[in-house]
Amino acid sequence: MVDQQDGARKLLFVLGSSRADGNSEILARRAAVSLPQETQTTWLALRDLTLRDFADLRHVGDGSAPLPEGDEKLLFEATTAATDVVIVSPLYWYSVSSAVKRYLDHWAGWMRVPDAGFVEAMAGKTLWSVTVYAGSADRAQPLVDMLQHSAEFLGMQWGGALLGNGSAPGDVLHDADALTAAQTFLLPS
Repeated sequence: MVDQQDGARKLLFVLGSSRADGNSEILARRAAVSLPQETQTTWLALRDLTLRDFADLRHVGDGSAPLPEGDEKLLFEATTAATDVVIVSPLYWYSVSSAVKRYLDHWAGWMRVPDAGFVEAMAGKTLWSVTVYAGSADRAQPLVDMLQHSAEFLGMQWGGALLGNGSAPGDVLHDADALTAAQTFLLPS
């Protein structure tokens, strides 16, 4: 659960790229530089974690899901402890990477873990997206819509999407508009 009494923001950056230091991660790290010093940040690269395929158990037995274990437990605890969840994913086929999609699919299971309180823990948090695409920004709209709808479903706030352009490693560093937007993107309004 989130300890909101100390007032400190706790941002979880969920890195969904298959490579380290990809364009989306570069842009997210640029955005994080502007966060106030007291802000706590956790960076978890899904490529470094083992996350089983999601199994939809809604119509099996009583419909409940088992307690998360291993890396899934690490993700569950980090997600519920954060005040803000930042999905950092390149645009793949008009959506998030498969690693991020698998992580989000597990949210559906966590909703069904008895006494876990996942839905209650997520309500009021803020969901953000940092995404780099190749081509035109309108191609990222389905990704943005999916994350925004997911936030609304769980009673989360939608922080917005920081979009950058790039394909080859480091290309986003040439997107002056994205780098400028990154400076204030994660700051409270």
